Amino acid sequence: MADKTNTDRIKEIYNLCKEHFGDIRFVGIKYHKKIGWIAKAQFDDGFENLTSDGATSTEALRKLRNRVKKIVKRYNAV
Repeated sequence: MADKTNTDRIKEIYNLCKEHFGDIRFVGIKYHKKIGWIAKAQFDDGFENLTSDGATSTEALRKLRNRVKKIVKRYNAV
């Protein structure tokens, strides 16, 4: 099996957010010269943006995915 690409990770986070939170504007990554890589999920309905950062783009996306999963887990536990 081929290794996961950042595109695959972004699609996974997008689908996870869409499934649990509804309307999502975008999921993406960008590089900030002082912080490093930033992964961001932005929602349409006024829900706060979710962000995470990392030394690499892959690390930032993994942290964002884990953050989304943690929120979903907490939400389902209530």
